[in-house]
Parts: sequence; C-alpha cells; structure tokens
Amino acid sequence: MGRADERRARQRGGHRAAPPQPSGTHAPGVGGRAEARRAAQGKGRSKGKGKAGKDGRSLIRRMFTWKKVVGTLLGLCLLGMGAFIALYMMIGIPEGNADAQLQSNVYKYSDGTLMTRDGQRNREVVDLAKVPKKVQLTFVAAENKTFYKDAGVDLRGTARGLLNTVAGRGAQGGSTITQQYVKNYYLTQEQTVTRKLKELVISLKLDREKSKDYILAGYINTSYYGRGAYGIQAAAQAYYRVDADELTVEQGAYLAALLQAPSQYDWASASETGKKLVKERWNYVLDNMVEEGWLDQGKRTSMTFPVPKDPKAAPGMGGQVGYLVDAANNQLARQLVAQGTADNVNDAVTMVKAGGWNITLNIDKKRQAALEEAAKTQLTSKLDPKERDVDADVQAGAVSVDPKTGAVVALYGGQDYYKHFRSNATRVDYQPASTFKPVILAAAFDEAAKTQDGKEIDANTLYDGTSKRPVVDNGVKVGFAPENEDDASYGDVTVQTAMNKSVNSVFAQMGVDVGMDKVLKVAGQMGMDTAELKSVPAQTLGTMGASPLQMAGVYATLDNHGKKVTPTILKSAESSTRTVDLPDPIGKQIISREAADSVTSVLTGVVDDGTAKVSVRDNTERDGRKVAGKTGTSDENRSAWFTGFTPDLVTSVGLFGEDHKTYAQVSMYKAGGVPRVNGGGFPAQIWAMYTFGVSSKNARFDLDTTQGAAVQPSQAPTPSDTPSQTPSQTPSESPSDTTSPSETPSQTPSQTPSQTPTTTPPSQTPSQTPTEEIPDDPLNPNNEQ
Repeated sequence: MGRADERRARQRGGHRAAPPQPSGTHAPGVGGRAEARRAAQGKGRSKGKGKAGKDGRSLIRRMFTWKKVVGTLLGLCLLGMGAFIALYMMIGIPEGNADAQLQSNVYKYSDGTLMTRDGQRNREVVDLAKVPKKVQLTFVAAENKTFYKDAGVDLRGTARGLLNTVAGRGAQGGSTITQQYVKNYYLTQEQTVTRKLKELVISLKLDREKSKDYILAGYINTSYYGRGAYGIQAAAQAYYRVDADELTVEQGAYLAALLQAPSQYDWASASETGKKLVKERWNYVLDNMVEEGWLDQGKRTSMTFPVPKDPKAAPGMGGQVGYLVDAANNQLARQLVAQGTADNVNDAVTMVKAGGWNITLNIDKKRQAALEEAAKTQLTSKLDPKERDVDADVQAGAVSVDPKTGAVVALYGGQDYYKHFRSNATRVDYQPASTFKPVILAAAFDEAAKTQDGKEIDANTLYDGTSKRPVVDNGVKVGFAPENEDDASYGDVTVQTAMNKSVNSVFAQMGVDVGMDKVLKVAGQMGMDTAELKSVPAQTLGTMGASPLQMAGVYATLDNHGKKVTPTILKSAESSTRTVDLPDPIGKQIISREAADSVTSVLTGVVDDGTAKVSVRDNTERDGRKVAGKTGTSDENRSAWFTGFTPDLVTSVGLFGEDHKTYAQVSMYKAGGVPRVNGGGFPAQIWAMYTFGVSSKNARFDLDTTQGAAVQPSQAPTPSDTPSQTPSQTPSESPSDTTSPSETPSQTPSQTPSQTPTTTPPSQTPSQTPTEEIPDDPLNPNNEQ
C-alpha cells in the first residue's frame, strides 16, 4: 500500500486497513515518528504534575475537559432554574404587610412619660381614574419607562442588588415600579437576600395576575412623599393644597421626583444642593415624557418649576414637639441604614413613618421646659412684628447636651412647629462666625503649632491685633486682611485677650500658622461638616455653615477633655419586629486632653473678661458657677451665637435672620429694638437664664493644662510695650510695603470689602468679615443708643 492509499485509509478510519506490522517494526516514516513522539510525551509527563492515563493525558486534563465543564455549568443552570421554579410555586401573593397598615408611633421623654403619638397615618387611597393620565405618566417617566412593556422585574438590576446584598455594599437601584410596590406593600424594607428573592417572585406573579393600572395605583397610593404624606392624595394636599385630580403635569413631575429622596428634596427644607438636585430630576422626568411621546415638546419648553406651598405641621406636633419628633425620626432612619436594616435613608424614613415604633428620647422634661421659657422670656416676648418689620425675620434655635453621655437633654427648634416647619436647631445654612475660633485654638494646641518666627503657640503668645493686617505665610502675604469688629485695632495682644475680644486679625494669622487643612480636619473630627470646604484663610472667620446641634457637639468635646461627643436625641427605639442598637455617643480621643482643657481655660476668660461678661459673668443667677463660652456675630448681622458650657452642661444658642416670606437670609439690625443683635445679647441671655436654672452649682472644671493662668482676666498691652515680641509681625520680611499694618485702618477704612474674597460661595468665604461685639453696660447688653 502506497502512502496515498494509507492516507485515504486513515481518513476512512483506516488504521485497520493498514497491514499489521511485526512487533518492533514500523512503516517507514510513519509509525516510527509517531511512536517516538508518544514516547517523548510520556517521558515528559512522568516529570510533570499528575499521572498520565492510558491515553497519555494528565489527571487535570482528564478531569476538566470542555465537555465536563459545559456539562457542569449546564447542570448548575438547570439546578438554579429548578430552585426558582420551586420558589415560584411555593411563594404566593401575600396580604399587605403589617407595616403597611395604619399605625401610630409613640414618643416618650427620657423618664418614660408620654410626649406624643403621631396620630393616624396621613394616607388617603384614590382611584387611578381620579389622577390625570399625564400625571400618572410622570411617575412612569421618573421610575420605570418600560413599565407598560416589562414583565414586572428588572432581572439585571435584581441580580446586581442580590450581589450587593451578599457583598454588604447596600442598594444600587434597578427596581421596577412593580418591585417597589411589592416592597412597600407586601414585604418590608429590610436588606436581605430572602426579601429580594421574594420581591422578584411576587413581582412576576403580580404582573401576570394584575393589570398595570392596578399596580401603578398601588404604587402611587402607598409611596411616602415626605411631610408625613403617604399616597398621592395626601402629597397633593401637603405640597400644593389641591386634590390629586387637580394636579398639573408640572406638579406631578415634582411629586414623582420627590420619591427618590423625600427629605432631601422637600423644597421648604432642602439645602441649595438639594434644590438643585430636585430641579434636575424634575427636568429629567419631563424630558423622559417627551422622549416617550407622552408630552409635546412645545408644552414642555413652556413649563416652569412649580414651587410647593409652605408645609403645615401634622396634628399633635405643635410647639416644640414636632421639632423633637423630626429629630428623633431622622436619627433613627440614619441608624437603620448604618446597621443594614434599610437599603438607604429613603427606605429607612419610610420604615419609620410606617408606624408601630416605641421611641424614647433623651429629652429631660424639666430642662426642655426651662429652655422654652428662656427663649420666650429673653427673646420672643421682646419681638413685635407690628412695631418693627424686622422682628418677624428673627429665628432662634438651641440645643443642650450632657457632655458626659452625649444626650440631647433639651432642644428648641423655633417659636412653633406649626408656624415654622424647619428646625432652627438642626439647620446648617448659617455661619457660626466667631464661635469657630476655639476650634482654631484647639488645633493650634493639639498640633503644637508655632508662629511665623518659630515660637510655640500658647495662651500668652503675642500676636498683632491690628485691624485689616495682611495675613502672612513664610513672609508672603496670602491676600487676606480681615477687619476686626468696628475696625478696632488692638496692637500686640495675647492669644487670651484676642479670644476675649474676638480679634479677627489674630485668628486669621493663627489659622495660617497652624495650617488651614489641619484646622478643618480637627473641626471635622469634632463634629462639623467640613469635608467639602476649601482650606482658605477666610474659613478662620467661621464662614462655613453649622447648626446649634453641631456646635453643641464641638464644645461638648472640649468639655469632655477632648473625647468626641456626638449629640444624640434617641435613648431607645423598638418596634414589634425589631430593636435598634444605638452607637455609643462618646467616641475616641480627638484632641489631647491638655489641648482641650487649655481651650476651656481660655474660654473662661471670654466670660470673665470678654464679650459675654455682661449677660453671663454679671448675671445675678450665676451663683458661683464655672462657665466657659464664646460669642459670635456673622457678616451683615445675619446670625448671632453664644455657645458655652459649665462642667456638666453644654448649650449652643443661635439667632438667624430669615425673611418670613421668602426664607432668604437677611440682617437682624434693630430687631428687638436694639441697633445690632449680638452674640452677647439675646443668645447669651437665653443661655444664661436656661443654664443657671438647670445646671449644678457645685460642679468644677477639672483641667489638665500648662497653658498659663488663662482663667484670670487678661490685660491687653499697648503696641509700644513689647513690639519686638510680636511673632506674627514681619515688617522686616516685606520691606516693599509702603504702609505698615498699624496704619492701614486710619488710611483706608473703606477698602476692607475689596480685600476680602467676594467670588466664592458663602459656605466658603464671605463677602464681608463677620463682626463681633463688646457690650460694656450691664443694663444695656445690646449697646442700645
């Protein structure tokens, strides 16, 4: 047989056609080479991993053939399909869950006595036919454009959600309207694999058994829209004072946009960022409607954003109760997210608002009543909007904290929850002004910071207190020269005196000496929201936003010797199905004890020899109590503060100028019949009446400090006393200056605004420098003329 015949025989399976060869012999050029190759491969395998089989392949290659791999994957798929079919057969459409029924939450004071019940759930179910068709479509455009085409589930989104749950990464969206309705009405908000699988199965069944209109009606009638409103009818009334059948497309688009984040997107309480985001989502909804052919482009172009009406408080929430309930609900919602009970804050709020909770607050009835009485006696009783229009624009907020436990024992959110829905105790849109100066000093002490000429900063360090003195960094002017209150210049002053007199120029230079990045880091650790702030010298003037709640936490950390205090209004919270584990409000050491105690020592000087001496030091009710604190008055008199503490109680009081019609920030000049509302006036008076009525008379500061006798009233030396000792002055380092710092105020008093940055937002740098007050007349603490 020739080679051609042999090849054809092999192609026909023709090894059998070839004549057998005697043992040990091979066909020329064929068998010999094949045998040699097999022998070489076998020899190589004897040294490799695994044992070769009869066919010469290793164990691994025989175990993982492509047929076995494909077969295994196919088997797993069939097993998964079988398991899903079993689940589909086992799980039926249940009755509405207990949390979806009408229930009340019960709120109690710290001693267990009843504060309030939140009443019946604000929900009214309406037929879908009563909701205008285009309003219905706004919800579809917002949440699930394929709603009328899909099978009720988003398999890819659900798979992603399951993986995120297993990995502990939380929710990332992807649910259809059907799935969201199932979660709201038939299941719970819990973040578990079991719940998500049930959601998938029930959604598929519901889509097969019920019409799309039935599902959409259930969705818009069970969703939570904020302001205590469940369902579209309650939401229409809460936001626009109309019934659901009177809603316009623009209004419907806003309500649909709200469902993503009701608390963040409520126009009445939203931050500037929140307002921007909800407007973007409102546009997104309407643009989707145009894209789907549900809305004419011409009509879309002519639509304007429908600003909601002012909110009305829910029944039973009048006075301070509504503010207390809101604060408790918000903290509870955040904790549910933190412990993994809810996917996100929106779901958590829905879970809380669904009812059935027994919530005990840290609020002490006696102290709460005392704080309300102090605000009434020292402020609201003195305001007369009929006599002075500006009096209608004054808002007050206060928070009182036990520094040893972190408990919020009293909170004042405004004159009445019915009249002013937004809580002044927790709002963060006003500048804390000079109450931020102790944070700068805390950073300086904790970092062992040094002045420009290398001297470590302590309470007795001398700085140049000249108004509008340029701030210098390594001999170079940084382009910031803040004006002191009333353009007063102090010459060379100690840090203690600079704190007492609230000298802006000193702390602007100190912030640069410490490093503004370090200052903002310490501020964030102490409880302020500084993550998005730029490290610029203007921040030394307290130009960021802050709330009385945050500032109470900052000063409580000082009072607690540098251990972080996170103010908490919740004492306990439980429902019939779960108990919430609350974190310890007392955290780790943020700054050293010596640094915290040194700041406290300096702050006693503010009370004894500074801007609060009239309202606090000389108060007849003080009765020997040890007090530390700081006043603050911001740019254009838009906010005024006093935040202070005794060894056993920390309280922050803030007054805010807010236009009673537009809610814009406005000045408080002449409010209450005084030329200017200062921190040492109404805020300090409220603080003193409250604190001296409820704090211990015998408590003493236990201070561990070597920062000098800062508790003693200090004297301000004249510039001629020690001109060579001023560490922050650097005249020899900048000989090109034509005007010395001390001459600036008298020569160019009107140039301050141009020296201060004006192009950045108020949360970063102000257009004018905050002011500060020094009341001198005990009978006239507000410097009335």
